[in-house]
Amino acid sequence: MATKKIESQEKVITADLFRTVGKSVEEMEAISRPSLTFWQEAWLRIRKDKAAFIGLIILTVYVILAIFAPMVSRYEFDQQDAYAMKQSFSAEHWFGTDSLGRDLWVRIWVGARVSLSIGFIAAFINSVIGTILGGFSGYIGGKFDMILMRIIDIIYGIPALIVNILVMVVLGPGIKSLIIAMVITGWAGACRFTRGEVYRLKEQEFVLAARVLGESTFMIIVREIIPNLMGLIITNLAMAIPAAIFREAFLSYIGLGIAPPNASWGVLAKEGTAMIRLCPHMLYVPAFFICTTVLAFNLLGNGLRDAFDPRMRGTD
Repeated sequence: MATKKIESQEKVITADLFRTVGKSVEEMEAISRPSLTFWQEAWLRIRKDKAAFIGLIILTVYVILAIFAPMVSRYEFDQQDAYAMKQSFSAEHWFGTDSLGRDLWVRIWVGARVSLSIGFIAAFINSVIGTILGGFSGYIGGKFDMILMRIIDIIYGIPALIVNILVMVVLGPGIKSLIIAMVITGWAGACRFTRGEVYRLKEQEFVLAARVLGESTFMIIVREIIPNLMGLIITNLAMAIPAAIFREAFLSYIGLGIAPPNASWGVLAKEGTAMIRLCPHMLYVPAFFICTTVLAFNLLGNGLRDAFDPRMRGTD
């Protein structure tokens, strides 16, 4: 009798007895974020990083002014005016004039063309050479890797600044000489960095699959390994550009870079140092642009490093 009573009290459990609390099943199963490519997500992260985005804006403004400002100005960068020497900031000369009456606004942006061009070209060549040599060194190994690493050890054993100065003394001042001097020693850092990353990637499954399919060593490095390092290479390039700009400014400052009357930020800083007591603006203006450019590249480089870090993907 007791068993029959319990069975009669049992109820059939159906879906009508339950109530959904919170989001609906459709909302919970839906994709919560749009599908983005690697580069789209990296760009989104840079935009969210205020410091990196400010650095990008500063560099963009400087590049645009370097291209167009000398074109629209009524003064030439080497135009002398005996009646406008050593003037401070004014409506006619926004950044003042130098000891020869030349307009500093035009000279700053002509100098930006030279400094930024040298920085971009030297850093790009260093990255290309270092990436190619480091890729082959890390993948092939053996005697080639040993010889290349000993060459890099020799390069690191000699201060790069001394090598740059010696090269400039031999080749003479000029843009080509500056680029050659920076490339002779600058590729070593990118090469060692790429070699270490290739050592890490060459045993991954996608590389082993390409090897099984019969791809050549060159194609595996170019098509499989280097694209997976592109984010880190771009970050390394962004950090190398300000170093090249600062090196150009220093060499020009000591008289081994760009020869006057041509302008670069280092040349302008050297000319301003000689007149710092009478016309301090001649030094402060180029120093401001050198510092802000280096700072902007460093901020952008830090943002790129975080944006390309795979461990940061999907954490927002």
